[in-house]
This record gives sequence, structure tokens and C-alpha cells, in this order.
Amino acid sequence: MEFTLLWAALLAFGAVWVMLWLERRLGLDPEDRSFDTLLGAAASGLVAGRIAAMLLTGTNPVTHPADIILIRGGVDTGFASIGALLFLVWATRRSLPAALDLISPAILAGLAGWHGGCVFRGTCLGTRSELPWAVAQPGSDLTRHPTELYAALLFLLAAVGVLLLLRRMRGGVPTGLVLAAAGLIRLITEPIRPSLGSGPIWWYTSAIVVGIALAGSAFLRRAPDGGYETYRNSRRRPAEE
Repeated sequence: MEFTLLWAALLAFGAVWVMLWLERRLGLDPEDRSFDTLLGAAASGLVAGRIAAMLLTGTNPVTHPADIILIRGGVDTGFASIGALLFLVWATRRSLPAALDLISPAILAGLAGWHGGCVFRGTCLGTRSELPWAVAQPGSDLTRHPTELYAALLFLLAAVGVLLLLRRMRGGVPTGLVLAAAGLIRLITEPIRPSLGSGPIWWYTSAIVVGIALAGSAFLRRAPDGGYETYRNSRRRPAEE
């Protein structure tokens, strides 16, 4: 088993839990049950991304089902994102904008934790740099950008910003901004990532465009409470009614 990936995943889930805890402490979602939703989204995205990676490399998941659990064999991040988003849309379908708004800071926090997990995987470094904080790999004199730590810090700052925004605005605006922020952070750090190609630039650009469009349209048609009361009512257990 690849334990370095496990530690990175645990750090990501820990960051998600902390952000949801902060939401409860701030009174943004006192009846929070979002962690289970995000766990389901992560699992769905992981499976979708793994199956996509298998198909793209010519491995049939039907005839080789055991290979699906070999995550270290590769996960397509684009299809993983789509799988996770589809699960979130389905799981929060009763009151989509309000539900997604409440978990949006945790999504960014989880991404921050995953990128910060590079310290366990030994994958923090990017292209060459001579900045004072540049780091060299063991046994090398060539210093490089700690690219993944840049991304982790940017995701964390964005998560805090969206968390503060939730206190003033909902109705789908935070969700759109999170999507745009995720694409933008990946786009601006792409040039300093070690890569043989240009990376999935169109994924990041699409996320920015779609996110801004969603935030703009949500801002124009938002409800006074962002639909939060409807969301709360949709999540009440029978004993609470």
C-alpha cells in the first residue's frame, strides 16, 4: 500500500473537518452533516478518476476489476473532479445552491490539505528557482520552487475568504467563486510545475469561466437567505419534524 498517499489523503480530510468545524463554531451551519457528503464525493471522484485512467491506458476495468483499487497506478484528475461534482449535485439536489455554498470552503480546504501533503509524498518541488525560499532535493544543488506549497497556501487563503463571504452572501455565489478560484490557482501555478507538456490548461480555464458565470448569475437571482431555510428543512430527520 502507498502510505505516502494515505497521509496526504488524511491531511486533506483533516482540513475538510476543521473547516466544517469552523462553520459550526461561526453558526453558519449548526445542523451540519456535510462531512459524509464530502466523503461520498471524494470516494466517487476517486473511483471515476481511476476508471478513466485505466480506460485511457488501455486497461479494461470490467476484465480487470482488481486494478481499480490500485490508486497508485494513476487517477485522472479531470474525470475525478467531474465524478465528485456529479455526486455533490445528486446528494444536495433538494436544495442545491445553499448546500453547495456551505461545503464550498471545505472543498478548498481539502485541496489545500492534499497539496500540502506533498511533504509526505516528496513532490513539493517544481521548476528551477533562486528565490530565498527555494528548496533543493536531497543530494542536489539545484534549488526549485516549492510549487505544491504555493498552491496549498493559495487554496487555504481562498477557503478562509469564502468562509468569511458565507456570513454575508449565499445563493450560489460562494460555489461559483470556489470553482473559479480552484481553476485559477491551478492555472497560475502550472508554469512552475515540472511537466513534459503544458498540463490540462483547458480544464482550469473552463473552471474559471464556468465559476465566474455561476457566481454572476447567482448574485443576480439570489434569495435573501440564499435558500438556507429550504436547505435546513430538506435535511431534517423525521423525528425533527
